[in-house]
Amino acid sequence: MNELTLTTPALLFSAISLIMLAYTNRFLAYASVIRSLHDRYLKEKDDSLLRQIKNLKLRLNLTKFMQIFGITSLLFCVLTMFLIFIGYAVIAVYAFGLGLVLLLISLALLIKEIQISTQALQHHIADIEEYLEKK
Repeated sequence: MNELTLTTPALLFSAISLIMLAYTNRFLAYASVIRSLHDRYLKEKDDSLLRQIKNLKLRLNLTKFMQIFGITSLLFCVLTMFLIFIGYAVIAVYAFGLGLVLLLISLALLIKEIQISTQALQHHIADIEEYLEKK
């Protein structure tokens, strides 16, 4: 078994930080769109807006869990470094492994969220194409 050093979990810091920045940007974009749709719904009472809000709610929840798993992964990387520092190398390996699994879960949730986002956009494109065909 290869020895785990302080630099191994530290390598993930920049990757996880960039991922978390992307997740936060998604979260802020969803929040903005939801606020806008909410205001439109209060004025128009259009059921299609409710479907969009429901879709965004699902995507927002996925993003929340993506962030939770990503942050927890980062915490386990820090814990790994601490455990290596105090001489608990065996426990550090398991902590690092758990951190990697949490990062994998976060990325898997991202894939699911991207699929949902793509489906939502395809519905909008289909609506536009249907309108153009009628015209």
